[in-house]
Amino acid sequence: MLYHIYEAQRSLMEPFADFALAASKLFSNPPLSHAPMAQRMSAGYDLLYRLGKDYEKPAFGIQSVDVDGVGVAIHERVEVDKPFCELRRFKRFSDDPATLVKLKAQPVVLIVAPLSGHYATLLRDTVRTMLKDHKVYITDWKNARLVPLSDGEFHLDDYVNYVQDFIRYLQGKYGNCHVMSVCQPTVPVLAAVSLMASRGETTPLTMTMMGGPIDARKSPTAVNNLATQRSFEWFENNVIYRVPESFPGAGRRVYPGFLQYTGFVAMNPDRHANSHYDYFKDLIKGDDASAEAHRKFYDEYNAVLDMDADYYLETIKTVFQDFNLVHGTWDVRSPEGKIERVRPQDITTTALFTVEGELDDISGSGQTEAAHDLCSGIVRKEQRHLEAKGAGHYGIFSGRRWREVVYPQVRAFILEHQPARQAEPLAIPAANEAPAAPRRRAARKA
Repeated sequence: MLYHIYEAQRSLMEPFADFALAASKLFSNPPLSHAPMAQRMSAGYDLLYRLGKDYEKPAFGIQSVDVDGVGVAIHERVEVDKPFCELRRFKRFSDDPATLVKLKAQPVVLIVAPLSGHYATLLRDTVRTMLKDHKVYITDWKNARLVPLSDGEFHLDDYVNYVQDFIRYLQGKYGNCHVMSVCQPTVPVLAAVSLMASRGETTPLTMTMMGGPIDARKSPTAVNNLATQRSFEWFENNVIYRVPESFPGAGRRVYPGFLQYTGFVAMNPDRHANSHYDYFKDLIKGDDASAEAHRKFYDEYNAVLDMDADYYLETIKTVFQDFNLVHGTWDVRSPEGKIERVRPQDITTTALFTVEGELDDISGSGQTEAAHDLCSGIVRKEQRHLEAKGAGHYGIFSGRRWREVVYPQVRAFILEHQPARQAEPLAIPAANEAPAAPRRRAARKA
């Protein structure tokens, strides 16, 4: 019933949010903008609008990137569409022959985004930065309330199987790839690569694991403590609800996004309250740059998706309560129904790079680094670890520290393990053939 009550409240609040937006614009434009206290009234209504509005899934919005001073156009498209996830590609186009040769020779990277509340667009800065030196694909997880019941269930095992399918797809297309996992997916990605190794399949060239709960027993955070202090039944009885009839996924059991958002805010309520008050003051002062930065952050932060209940509950039990991965007791069911044991020690041909933030309050110190002990089959010289000084959880994949400290080392690690290959030759016009006019030349792609 809670989900239905929330939706009724949201529908009731929607016209008031629209009214607040209209009132804000009314007081910010003549003639009312000249009235006393008009700026404060406009700022107040604007804040009310943002506190009451519904936040939809943001767009990646990456139109171009700069590659060594040359502008490269980006076309975003879906390469593989599964019931609960899309494999999204950011295809790069350039008219510059030298740039095109460089792009075609660059490594292929699969970024596995977290399915833990926020959309994959939370990794926008990660993707934008990686695109300068890599062919980039990302897992774009779907909102479970939009997935009809007819599309079946989604379990943690399915997550692991999805990752394997995406790796195989890229291997079939390019020969092999590199895998980067951020936060939550470090565990299922390690399981996916382990299972592929145990079967004798080709595994990715590298695994880069960033801020994830490989061993959640180490340096437990508030997130870890909640999972250990509450029973499995408590989570099932208190945070799982059925999707209301107004959505395509009506009847599906989910962990609703609005409950997840409540938990996010509850971790740092004072910080969010101060941020909103600062936004109000910036509007009054006319500090448009700071106000826009606030909007961009909260447009992303406030947009949350519903997670399928089976997947969420199994993650709680497997990763945060029973610690099956580190105990060597995790069994995964394949799409064919076969039960397979996850054995990270079977990985031998994939290099491993782990990244942690010194101030990470989501995945504590040592939780990600624990992957090295599990992957005992990887020779020591093919293993690397980085602790980013002064970086929190988000700082290791977004912002200045990601771009200036973490990314250069990730790029170097991937390049070090990228097999040398000859770039595809460009078509050169014959001596008696006039080249196409620049104005009409189609952009080439990489």
